[in-house]
Amino acid sequence: MPRVNRTLVFGLLLVSSCAFLLFQLYYYRNYVSKHTGLLLNPAGHVTSSQAQWQTLKKFLGLAQYFRLPLFLADTAALALLSQDALRQRDRMTREPHCSFLCTGRPIASFALQANQWKHSAGFLLAAEQKGFELLEVRGHDPRLGSLDTLSGEEIPLHFLFRLHGYIIHVVLLYERSGNYLWHGALRLKANMDRSFAPFKLLDYGRHAGAYDRPELILTVIDGLDVRIPRNISRFLTQQEQARFLECRYHDARSFLQLYPDDSSAAAIEFRRKAKTLLTLAARTLGQLDVPFWISSGTCLGWFRQCSIISYSRDVDIGIFIADFRPNMVAAFRDAGLSLKHKFGKVEDSLELSFLGEDVKLDIFFFYREGDVVWNGGTQAKSGRKFKYVFPSFSLCWAELLEVKVRVPCETLDYVMANYGASWNVPVKSWDWKSSPSNVMENGVWPIAEWAGLIQVY
Repeated sequence: MPRVNRTLVFGLLLVSSCAFLLFQLYYYRNYVSKHTGLLLNPAGHVTSSQAQWQTLKKFLGLAQYFRLPLFLADTAALALLSQDALRQRDRMTREPHCSFLCTGRPIASFALQANQWKHSAGFLLAAEQKGFELLEVRGHDPRLGSLDTLSGEEIPLHFLFRLHGYIIHVVLLYERSGNYLWHGALRLKANMDRSFAPFKLLDYGRHAGAYDRPELILTVIDGLDVRIPRNISRFLTQQEQARFLECRYHDARSFLQLYPDDSSAAAIEFRRKAKTLLTLAARTLGQLDVPFWISSGTCLGWFRQCSIISYSRDVDIGIFIADFRPNMVAAFRDAGLSLKHKFGKVEDSLELSFLGEDVKLDIFFFYREGDVVWNGGTQAKSGRKFKYVFPSFSLCWAELLEVKVRVPCETLDYVMANYGASWNVPVKSWDWKSSPSNVMENGVWPIAEWAGLIQVY
Protein backbone atom coordinates (compact mmCIF):
# COMPACT_ATOMS: atom_id res chain seq x y z
CA MET A 1 0.00 0.00 0.00
CA PRO A 2 1.57 3.30 -1.02
CA ARG A 3 2.48 5.74 1.75
CA VAL A 4 0.32 8.91 2.07
CA ASN A 5 2.14 12.19 1.56
CA ARG A 6 1.11 14.16 4.66
CA THR A 7 2.29 17.46 3.23
CA LEU A 8 0.16 17.00 0.15
CA VAL A 9 -2.91 16.12 2.20
CA PHE A 10 -2.38 19.10 4.46
CA GLY A 11 -2.09 21.36 1.43
CA LEU A 12 -5.26 20.02 -0.12
CA LEU A 13 -7.15 20.55 3.14
CA LEU A 14 -5.84 24.10 3.40
CA VAL A 15 -6.88 24.92 -0.17
CA SER A 16 -10.33 23.39 0.38
CA SER A 17 -10.84 25.36 3.59
CA CYS A 18 -9.86 28.65 1.91
CA ALA A 19 -12.18 27.91 -1.00
CA PHE A 20 -15.04 27.21 1.40
CA LEU A 21 -14.40 30.42 3.33
CA LEU A 22 -14.29 32.41 0.09
CA PHE A 23 -17.58 30.82 -0.97
CA GLN A 24 -19.16 31.78 2.36
CA LEU A 25 -17.97 35.35 1.98
CA TYR A 26 -19.32 35.50 -1.58
CA TYR A 27 -22.64 34.03 -0.44
CA TYR A 28 -23.13 36.53 2.35
CA ARG A 29 -22.12 39.51 0.28
CA ASN A 30 -24.07 38.65 -2.85
CA TYR A 31 -27.05 36.70 -1.63
CA VAL A 32 -27.79 37.56 1.99
CA SER A 33 -27.26 41.29 1.55
CA LYS A 34 -29.34 41.28 -1.63
CA HIS A 35 -32.27 39.31 -0.25
CA THR A 36 -32.35 40.41 3.36
CA GLY A 37 -31.22 44.01 3.01
CA LEU A 38 -28.41 43.53 5.57
CA LEU A 39 -24.86 44.74 5.12
CA LEU A 40 -21.69 43.64 6.88
CA ASN A 41 -19.38 46.20 8.34
CA PRO A 42 -15.60 45.63 7.98
CA ALA A 43 -15.64 43.58 11.17
CA GLY A 44 -18.27 41.27 9.71
CA HIS A 45 -21.19 42.46 11.88
CA VAL A 46 -24.54 43.82 10.74
CA THR A 47 -25.35 47.31 12.05
CA SER A 48 -28.84 48.72 12.45
CA SER A 49 -28.05 51.83 10.39
CA GLN A 50 -26.71 49.69 7.56
CA ALA A 51 -29.85 47.55 7.60
CA GLN A 52 -32.04 50.65 7.58
CA TRP A 53 -29.99 52.17 4.77
CA GLN A 54 -30.47 49.04 2.67
CA THR A 55 -34.22 49.13 3.36
CA LEU A 56 -34.38 52.77 2.28
CA LYS A 57 -32.29 52.07 -0.81
CA LYS A 58 -34.60 49.26 -1.85
CA PHE A 59 -37.73 51.36 -1.28
CA LEU A 60 -36.44 54.49 -3.02
CA GLY A 61 -35.28 52.36 -5.93
CA LEU A 62 -38.83 51.09 -6.33
CA ALA A 63 -40.22 54.62 -6.14
CA GLN A 64 -37.78 55.78 -8.80
CA TYR A 65 -38.67 52.85 -11.06
CA PHE A 66 -42.39 53.66 -10.79
CA ARG A 67 -41.69 57.42 -11.12
CA LEU A 68 -43.16 58.35 -7.77
CA PRO A 69 -41.65 61.73 -6.76
CA LEU A 70 -41.60 61.11 -3.03
CA PHE A 71 -39.95 63.78 -0.92
CA LEU A 72 -38.36 63.47 2.49
CA ALA A 73 -40.73 64.72 5.17
CA ASP A 74 -39.07 63.14 8.20
CA THR A 75 -38.65 65.87 10.80
CA ALA A 76 -35.63 64.32 12.52
CA ALA A 77 -33.78 63.77 9.24
CA LEU A 78 -34.63 67.23 7.87
CA ALA A 79 -33.47 68.86 11.10
CA LEU A 80 -30.03 67.35 10.53
CA LEU A 81 -29.70 68.51 6.98
CA SER A 82 -27.85 71.42 5.49
CA GLN A 83 -26.59 71.67 1.93
CA ASP A 84 -23.00 72.17 3.07
CA ALA A 85 -23.13 69.10 5.27
CA LEU A 86 -24.59 67.04 2.44
CA ARG A 87 -21.91 68.00 -0.05
CA GLN A 88 -19.09 67.59 2.44
CA ARG A 89 -20.27 64.21 3.67
CA ASP A 90 -20.81 62.79 0.18
CA ARG A 91 -17.39 63.98 -0.97
CA MET A 92 -15.68 62.25 1.93
CA THR A 93 -17.60 58.97 1.94
CA ARG A 94 -18.04 56.72 -1.05
CA GLU A 95 -19.26 53.60 0.73
CA PRO A 96 -22.93 53.22 1.73
CA HIS A 97 -23.53 55.14 4.94
CA CYS A 98 -26.49 56.49 6.83
CA SER A 99 -25.63 59.69 8.63
CA PHE A 100 -28.81 61.68 7.93
CA LEU A 101 -31.57 59.27 6.95
CA CYS A 102 -30.92 56.95 9.90
CA THR A 103 -31.88 59.10 12.86
CA GLY A 104 -31.94 56.47 15.58
CA ARG A 105 -35.65 55.89 15.07
CA PRO A 106 -37.06 52.83 13.27
CA ILE A 107 -39.12 55.15 11.03
CA ALA A 108 -38.52 57.31 7.98
CA SER A 109 -41.30 59.60 6.72
CA PHE A 110 -41.88 60.60 3.10
CA ALA A 111 -44.70 62.53 1.44
CA LEU A 112 -46.22 62.43 -2.01
CA GLN A 113 -48.78 64.64 -3.73
CA ALA A 114 -51.75 62.37 -4.28
CA ASN A 115 -52.26 63.39 -7.91
CA GLN A 116 -48.86 61.79 -8.61
CA TRP A 117 -49.87 58.46 -7.06
CA LYS A 118 -49.77 56.61 -10.35
CA HIS A 119 -49.24 52.92 -11.05
CA SER A 120 -50.18 52.36 -7.43
CA ALA A 121 -51.20 48.73 -7.87
CA GLY A 122 -47.93 47.90 -9.60
CA PHE A 123 -45.86 49.69 -6.98
CA LEU A 124 -47.62 47.97 -4.08
CA LEU A 125 -47.23 44.56 -5.74
CA ALA A 126 -43.54 45.18 -6.41
CA ALA A 127 -43.01 46.28 -2.81
CA GLU A 128 -44.66 43.09 -1.59
CA GLN A 129 -42.40 41.01 -3.85
CA LYS A 130 -39.39 42.79 -2.35
CA GLY A 131 -40.49 41.66 1.10
CA PHE A 132 -42.28 44.76 2.35
CA GLU A 133 -45.38 44.32 4.47
CA LEU A 134 -48.06 46.98 3.95
CA LEU A 135 -50.61 48.71 6.14
CA GLU A 136 -52.88 51.08 4.21
CA VAL A 137 -55.03 53.61 6.08
CA ARG A 138 -57.99 55.12 4.26
CA GLY A 139 -60.46 57.83 5.25
CA HIS A 140 -63.31 59.97 3.98
CA ASP A 141 -62.56 62.44 1.23
CA PRO A 142 -63.36 65.90 2.71
CA ARG A 143 -63.26 67.52 -0.73
CA LEU A 144 -66.54 65.78 -1.56
CA GLY A 145 -68.25 66.95 1.61
CA SER A 146 -70.68 69.84 1.50
CA LEU A 147 -73.83 71.02 3.19
CA ASP A 148 -75.83 69.23 0.49
CA THR A 149 -73.82 66.03 0.13
CA LEU A 150 -71.98 64.18 2.87
CA SER A 151 -69.90 61.75 0.82
CA GLY A 152 -68.92 58.40 2.20
CA GLU A 153 -66.20 57.83 -0.40
CA GLU A 154 -62.85 56.83 1.05
CA ILE A 155 -59.40 57.66 -0.26
CA PRO A 156 -55.92 56.38 0.70
CA LEU A 157 -54.33 58.63 3.32
CA HIS A 158 -51.29 56.83 4.71
CA PHE A 159 -49.13 53.88 3.69
CA LEU A 160 -46.81 52.15 6.13
CA PHE A 161 -44.24 49.77 4.65
CA ARG A 162 -42.39 47.42 7.03
CA LEU A 163 -39.23 45.45 6.36
CA HIS A 164 -36.81 43.98 8.94
CA GLY A 165 -38.51 45.96 11.70
CA TYR A 166 -38.15 49.32 9.92
CA ILE A 167 -41.13 51.45 8.91
CA ILE A 168 -41.32 53.73 5.89
CA HIS A 169 -44.31 56.03 6.30
CA VAL A 170 -45.71 57.61 3.13
CA VAL A 171 -48.18 60.48 3.63
CA LEU A 172 -50.44 61.38 0.72
CA LEU A 173 -51.03 65.12 0.25
CA TYR A 174 -54.23 66.19 -1.50
CA GLU A 175 -54.89 69.53 -3.17
CA ARG A 176 -57.71 71.52 -1.59
CA SER A 177 -59.76 74.31 -3.10
CA GLY A 178 -57.92 76.93 -1.05
CA ASN A 179 -54.74 76.17 -3.05
CA TYR A 180 -53.00 74.25 -0.29
CA LEU A 181 -52.06 70.64 0.44
CA TRP A 182 -53.89 68.53 3.03
CA HIS A 183 -53.34 65.17 4.64
CA GLY A 184 -55.82 63.25 6.76
CA ALA A 185 -55.50 61.84 10.23
CA LEU A 186 -54.23 58.30 10.70
CA ARG A 187 -57.10 56.40 12.30
CA LEU A 188 -56.87 52.62 12.59
CA LYS A 189 -60.01 50.62 12.02
CA ALA A 190 -61.02 47.89 14.45
CA ASN A 191 -59.59 45.07 12.35
CA MET A 192 -56.15 46.66 11.85
CA ASP A 193 -52.95 45.49 13.51
CA ARG A 194 -52.09 48.02 16.21
CA SER A 195 -48.67 46.46 16.69
CA PHE A 196 -47.68 46.95 13.04
CA ALA A 197 -45.69 50.12 13.81
CA PRO A 198 -44.74 52.35 16.76
CA PHE A 199 -47.57 54.74 15.94
CA LYS A 200 -46.72 57.17 18.76
CA LEU A 201 -43.41 57.89 17.04
CA LEU A 202 -44.92 58.89 13.71
CA ASP A 203 -44.45 62.50 12.61
CA TYR A 204 -47.76 62.57 10.75
CA GLY A 205 -51.29 61.36 11.36
CA ARG A 206 -52.14 62.34 14.90
CA HIS A 207 -54.18 65.14 13.34
CA ALA A 208 -55.06 66.22 9.83
CA GLY A 209 -52.60 68.79 8.49
CA ALA A 210 -52.38 71.63 5.97
CA TYR A 211 -49.30 72.87 4.09
CA ASP A 212 -48.32 75.33 1.43
CA ARG A 213 -47.03 73.54 -1.65
CA PRO A 214 -43.27 73.15 -1.07
CA GLU A 215 -40.64 73.73 -3.73
CA LEU A 216 -38.59 70.55 -3.99
CA ILE A 217 -35.00 69.88 -5.04
CA LEU A 218 -33.34 66.58 -5.88
CA THR A 219 -30.12 65.95 -3.98
CA VAL A 220 -27.94 63.11 -2.71
CA ILE A 221 -28.30 62.09 0.92
CA ASP A 222 -26.28 59.20 2.34
CA GLY A 223 -25.51 58.09 -1.20
CA LEU A 224 -29.18 57.98 -2.22
CA ASP A 225 -31.12 60.28 -4.57
CA VAL A 226 -33.73 62.02 -2.43
CA ARG A 227 -36.07 64.97 -2.94
CA ILE A 228 -36.26 67.46 -0.09
CA PRO A 229 -38.01 70.82 0.45
CA ARG A 230 -35.77 73.64 -0.76
CA ASN A 231 -36.61 75.68 2.34
CA ILE A 232 -36.22 73.07 5.07
CA SER A 233 -36.70 75.41 8.02
CA ARG A 234 -39.95 76.76 6.58
CA PHE A 235 -41.26 73.25 5.98
CA LEU A 236 -40.39 72.20 9.56
CA THR A 237 -42.13 75.30 10.93
CA GLN A 238 -45.22 74.47 8.90
CA GLN A 239 -45.11 70.89 10.17
CA GLU A 240 -45.17 72.08 13.77
CA GLN A 241 -48.21 74.27 13.05
CA ALA A 242 -49.99 72.09 10.51
CA ARG A 243 -52.99 70.84 12.51
CA PHE A 244 -56.17 71.21 10.45
CA LEU A 245 -59.82 71.29 11.56
CA GLU A 246 -62.48 70.21 9.11
CA CYS A 247 -65.76 72.07 8.89
CA ARG A 248 -68.54 70.33 10.85
CA TYR A 249 -70.86 69.66 7.93
CA HIS A 250 -73.24 67.39 9.84
CA ASP A 251 -73.88 69.98 12.56
CA ALA A 252 -74.02 72.82 10.05
CA ARG A 253 -76.66 71.05 8.00
CA SER A 254 -78.74 70.45 11.13
CA PHE A 255 -78.44 74.13 12.04
CA LEU A 256 -79.50 75.28 8.56
CA GLN A 257 -82.52 73.00 8.63
CA LEU A 258 -83.71 74.94 11.68
CA TYR A 259 -82.52 78.34 10.46
CA PRO A 260 -82.39 78.39 6.63
CA ASP A 261 -79.65 80.55 5.19
CA ASP A 262 -80.43 83.78 3.40
CA SER A 263 -80.36 83.08 -0.33
CA SER A 264 -81.26 86.58 -1.48
CA ALA A 265 -79.18 88.35 -4.12
CA ALA A 266 -77.84 90.75 -1.47
CA ALA A 267 -76.69 87.87 0.76
CA ILE A 268 -75.00 86.09 -2.15
CA GLU A 269 -73.25 89.31 -3.12
CA PHE A 270 -72.06 89.82 0.47
CA ARG A 271 -70.54 86.34 0.55
CA ARG A 272 -68.69 87.09 -2.67
CA LYS A 273 -67.31 90.34 -1.27
CA ALA A 274 -66.42 88.67 2.03
CA LYS A 275 -64.49 85.95 0.19
CA THR A 276 -62.60 88.57 -1.81
CA LEU A 277 -61.78 90.50 1.37
CA LEU A 278 -60.69 87.39 3.26
CA THR A 279 -58.47 86.31 0.36
CA LEU A 280 -56.87 89.75 0.24
CA ALA A 281 -56.29 89.75 4.02
CA ALA A 282 -54.69 86.30 3.89
CA ARG A 283 -52.39 87.32 1.05
CA THR A 284 -51.40 90.66 2.60
CA LEU A 285 -50.70 89.26 6.07
CA GLY A 286 -48.93 86.26 4.54
CA GLN A 287 -46.52 88.62 2.78
CA LEU A 288 -45.85 90.25 6.16
CA ASP A 289 -45.45 86.82 7.79
CA VAL A 290 -48.20 87.70 10.27
CA PRO A 291 -50.41 84.82 11.46
CA PHE A 292 -54.09 85.63 11.96
CA TRP A 293 -57.30 83.78 12.71
CA ILE A 294 -60.96 84.40 11.97
CA SER A 295 -62.61 85.85 15.06
CA SER A 296 -65.95 87.00 16.46
CA GLY A 297 -68.89 86.54 14.07
CA THR A 298 -66.70 85.23 11.25
CA CYS A 299 -65.42 82.44 13.49
CA LEU A 300 -68.96 81.73 14.70
CA GLY A 301 -70.15 81.42 11.09
CA TRP A 302 -67.45 78.88 10.24
CA PHE A 303 -68.05 76.83 13.37
CA ARG A 304 -71.84 76.93 13.32
CA GLN A 305 -72.77 76.83 9.63
CA CYS A 306 -69.55 76.35 7.62
CA SER A 307 -69.99 79.74 6.01
CA ILE A 308 -70.10 83.47 6.61
CA ILE A 309 -73.06 84.93 8.51
CA SER A 310 -74.80 86.98 5.85
CA TYR A 311 -76.32 89.55 8.21
CA SER A 312 -73.00 90.29 9.97
CA ARG A 313 -71.91 92.54 7.08
CA ASP A 314 -68.21 92.46 8.02
CA VAL A 315 -65.18 90.15 8.31
CA ASP A 316 -63.49 89.80 11.70
CA ILE A 317 -59.94 88.55 12.26
CA GLY A 318 -57.64 88.36 15.28
CA ILE A 319 -53.88 88.90 15.57
CA PHE A 320 -51.67 88.59 18.63
CA ILE A 321 -50.16 91.96 19.47
CA ALA A 322 -46.69 90.36 19.42
CA ASP A 323 -47.18 89.94 15.67
CA PHE A 324 -48.08 93.58 15.00
CA ARG A 325 -46.03 95.21 12.24
CA PRO A 326 -45.67 99.01 11.92
CA ASN A 327 -46.09 98.73 8.13
CA MET A 328 -49.38 96.85 8.38
CA VAL A 329 -51.60 99.85 7.58
CA ALA A 330 -49.50 100.75 4.57
CA ALA A 331 -49.60 97.14 3.34
CA PHE A 332 -53.40 97.05 3.41
CA ARG A 333 -53.60 100.43 1.70
CA ASP A 334 -51.26 99.15 -1.02
CA ALA A 335 -53.61 96.17 -1.40
CA GLY A 336 -56.48 98.55 -2.19
CA LEU A 337 -58.22 98.90 1.19
CA SER A 338 -58.89 102.21 2.92
CA LEU A 339 -58.40 102.70 6.66
CA LYS A 340 -61.79 103.29 8.31
CA HIS A 341 -60.68 103.66 11.91
CA LYS A 342 -57.78 103.11 14.27
CA PHE A 343 -58.49 102.81 17.99
CA GLY A 344 -56.11 102.40 20.92
CA LYS A 345 -52.36 101.89 20.78
CA VAL A 346 -49.95 99.00 20.52
CA GLU A 347 -49.63 98.81 24.30
CA ASP A 348 -53.39 98.76 24.92
CA SER A 349 -56.56 97.85 23.02
CA LEU A 350 -55.31 98.35 19.47
CA GLU A 351 -57.98 97.88 16.80
CA LEU A 352 -57.88 98.55 13.06
CA SER A 353 -60.72 98.60 10.57
CA PHE A 354 -60.42 98.71 6.77
CA LEU A 355 -62.99 99.00 4.03
CA GLY A 356 -63.11 97.15 0.73
CA GLU A 357 -66.11 96.92 -1.60
CA ASP A 358 -68.35 98.35 1.15
CA VAL A 359 -67.43 95.49 3.51
CA LYS A 360 -65.42 96.11 6.69
CA LEU A 361 -62.35 94.13 7.70
CA ASP A 362 -62.07 94.48 11.48
CA ILE A 363 -58.70 93.51 12.97
CA PHE A 364 -58.69 92.90 16.72
CA PHE A 365 -55.33 92.65 18.46
CA PHE A 366 -55.11 90.19 21.35
CA TYR A 367 -53.05 90.56 24.52
CA ARG A 368 -51.85 87.73 26.76
CA GLU A 369 -52.50 88.13 30.46
CA GLY A 370 -51.76 85.10 32.62
CA ASP A 371 -53.84 82.16 31.47
CA VAL A 372 -56.26 84.29 29.42
CA VAL A 373 -56.11 86.51 26.34
CA TRP A 374 -58.18 89.61 25.63
CA ASN A 375 -58.87 92.18 22.96
CA GLY A 376 -60.13 95.72 23.43
CA GLY A 377 -62.93 97.83 22.06
CA THR A 378 -63.41 101.61 21.97
CA GLN A 379 -66.55 103.70 21.62
CA ALA A 380 -65.52 106.64 19.46
CA LYS A 381 -68.05 109.21 20.70
CA SER A 382 -67.42 108.69 24.43
CA GLY A 383 -63.89 107.26 24.65
CA ARG A 384 -65.19 104.33 26.72
CA LYS A 385 -63.00 101.25 26.67
CA PHE A 386 -64.18 97.64 26.70
CA LYS A 387 -62.39 94.36 27.21
CA TYR A 388 -63.28 90.90 25.84
CA VAL A 389 -61.66 88.00 27.71
CA PHE A 390 -61.05 84.53 26.26
CA PRO A 391 -59.39 81.40 27.63
CA SER A 392 -55.95 80.81 26.11
CA PHE A 393 -56.01 78.91 22.85
CA SER A 394 -53.77 77.52 20.14
CA LEU A 395 -54.25 77.95 16.40
CA CYS A 396 -55.29 75.42 13.76
CA TRP A 397 -55.80 75.67 10.04
CA ALA A 398 -59.27 75.53 8.50
CA GLU A 399 -61.01 76.52 5.29
CA LEU A 400 -63.69 79.19 4.92
CA LEU A 401 -65.15 80.30 1.59
CA GLU A 402 -62.38 78.28 -0.13
CA VAL A 403 -59.72 80.31 1.71
CA LYS A 404 -57.12 78.71 3.98
CA VAL A 405 -57.42 80.46 7.35
CA ARG A 406 -56.62 79.81 10.98
CA VAL A 407 -59.14 79.27 13.76
CA PRO A 408 -58.71 78.71 17.50
CA CYS A 409 -58.18 74.96 17.91
CA GLU A 410 -60.39 75.11 20.99
CA THR A 411 -63.13 76.63 18.87
CA LEU A 412 -66.09 75.74 21.07
CA ASP A 413 -64.48 77.36 24.14
CA TYR A 414 -63.64 80.43 22.07
CA VAL A 415 -67.16 80.77 20.66
CA MET A 416 -68.84 80.15 24.01
CA ALA A 417 -66.67 82.79 25.69
CA ASN A 418 -67.92 85.34 23.16
CA TYR A 419 -71.51 84.19 22.59
CA GLY A 420 -72.44 82.13 25.63
CA ALA A 421 -74.24 78.81 25.83
CA SER A 422 -76.84 79.95 23.27
CA TRP A 423 -74.25 80.46 20.51
CA ASN A 424 -76.21 78.05 18.30
CA VAL A 425 -79.23 80.38 18.15
CA PRO A 426 -79.00 83.28 15.66
CA VAL A 427 -79.13 86.79 17.14
CA LYS A 428 -79.56 89.54 14.55
CA SER A 429 -79.77 92.42 17.03
CA TRP A 430 -76.26 92.54 18.46
CA ASP A 431 -74.72 95.30 20.56
CA TRP A 432 -70.95 94.92 20.69
CA LYS A 433 -70.83 96.86 23.99
CA SER A 434 -73.29 94.68 25.92
CA SER A 435 -74.29 91.52 24.02
CA PRO A 436 -71.03 89.50 24.22
CA SER A 437 -70.82 87.16 27.22
CA ASN A 438 -67.20 88.14 27.88
CA VAL A 439 -67.42 91.94 27.64
CA MET A 440 -66.46 94.16 30.56
CA GLU A 441 -65.87 97.87 31.11
CA ASN A 442 -62.20 98.87 30.92
CA GLY A 443 -62.11 102.57 31.74
CA VAL A 444 -62.11 105.64 29.50
CA TRP A 445 -59.41 107.08 27.28
CA PRO A 446 -58.17 110.48 28.56
CA ILE A 447 -59.73 113.24 26.47
CA ALA A 448 -56.31 114.82 25.93
CA GLU A 449 -55.21 111.65 24.08
CA TRP A 450 -58.26 111.16 21.88
CA ALA A 451 -56.64 112.71 18.82
CA GLY A 452 -54.02 109.97 18.78
CA LEU A 453 -56.09 107.09 20.12
CA ILE A 454 -59.46 107.55 18.43
CA GLN A 455 -58.99 108.10 14.72
CA VAL A 456 -61.99 107.79 12.41
CA TYR A 457 -61.66 108.31 8.65
